[in-house]
Amino acid sequence: MTHPWFEGAERPRVLAHRGLVTPDGARHGIVENSFAAVAAAHAAGVDYVESDCHLTRDGVVVLFHDPDLARVTGDPRRVDEVTARDLEHIMANHGGLITLAQALDTFPAVRFNLDVKAEGAAEKVGRLVARHGHRVLLTSFSDERRRAALDAAAAAGGGIRPATSAGTSVVTRVVGAVSVRSRRLAHRALAGVDALQVPERQGRLRVVTPRLIDYAHTADVEVHVWTVNDPADMTRLVAMGVDGIVTDRADVAVTALHPRS
Repeated sequence: MTHPWFEGAERPRVLAHRGLVTPDGARHGIVENSFAAVAAAHAAGVDYVESDCHLTRDGVVVLFHDPDLARVTGDPRRVDEVTARDLEHIMANHGGLITLAQALDTFPAVRFNLDVKAEGAAEKVGRLVARHGHRVLLTSFSDERRRAALDAAAAAGGGIRPATSAGTSVVTRVVGAVSVRSRRLAHRALAGVDALQVPERQGRLRVVTPRLIDYAHTADVEVHVWTVNDPADMTRLVAMGVDGIVTDRADVAVTALHPRS
């Protein structure tokens, strides 16, 4: 059965990578994974926002990609070294802090694709999203961390389990199965996974191929490619059969992939 996260949304899927920061927004100090970035993605008409979860010193799950604040705010401290109140003050001129709880409550129509970045955040993320399982996909580069978050969501008793996409170990097994042309091994690796979210290339290795897409689709698994910002690349990948595009420019993607007559 198709998970509700996938149902009723426009296809191909546009996933706003860390929200949406337009050039104009950037000039005004807006940064990725801020309240303003999530709001901008929602205003652009996308169904999906991809974001990342870290834990503050006082145990609040916040949407933030890096383990430290340096790249985004210029503050050298780690996320887990500051309180949520500290981070709210730091982010005040950068679009505003958004916690996971705020994101889920403030944007009830948005479907979230959440990457659990911090080891200690998995259980709290799972518990927070439990009652929103119908509109959340959980993932992590660590399959162990991803499964921990899913287990926490199940234990919290929300009803519908979140959807999930493969971590690095599963992706590696799938790519290996594709390279030896084993549909059976690919399907075995994809058991329990709803989506395969991968870059088109990893160094010299081409990850996204017609065979990989075929193997995933015959396992009822979607293929989403990150991070694609060129409209020509978006349309080319969709023509190959890719189901979703993860992009920094969700506004551009909506125009390119969902043209209105």
